[in-house]
Amino acid sequence: MIKNSMKLTFVAAMLAGMSVGANATTTDLGTVTTDPVTFGGTVSGSGVTFSDIFSFNLTEPNVSSGFSVVDVPLSVGGTNFDGILTGLSLFSAGANGIVGGGDDTLLQSSTSTDGNSLSLNYDQPLSGASFITVTGISNGTAGAIYAGAVAAAVPEPETYAMLLAGLGLMGAVVRRRSNRKIS
Repeated sequence: MIKNSMKLTFVAAMLAGMSVGANATTTDLGTVTTDPVTFGGTVSGSGVTFSDIFSFNLTEPNVSSGFSVVDVPLSVGGTNFDGILTGLSLFSAGANGIVGGGDDTLLQSSTSTDGNSLSLNYDQPLSGASFITVTGISNGTAGAIYAGAVAAAVPEPETYAMLLAGLGLMGAVVRRRSNRKIS
């Protein structure tokens, strides 16, 4: 019995610590390379709306990027955490590179049909400071927990080698054809 109450106390303390600053937080994820970067958020209280910002820079060159967020329902004792995810939006931070600096540009957004998950694929290269916003509402008795990931599609060196080899072959074919016309 003591072990279970200690576990519940530990889990409650951990979740309470994670929820500090919820509802409108801004988190810097740093530079996203070929490995996806994960993030998460918590919201304290039932019926609380949130709009959290996650800023990042993608490694250049990149050809596209992907973003996903899922609700993490959790029940501990009589307390539960659950949320309804409503929107995921991708922004460029503009020329000044500052989130909320007045020149931010909405690049793409996604809404959820079921409230459990959101995803967004941006099929163009991104450069400079960018950020995503995750919006939703908590409907658990204690709040909501969500987790997500940011991934960049960066061309590998083999891709460039194949591109150059293809261009070289095309150049050789054009040269042979022009030599045949001259003869």
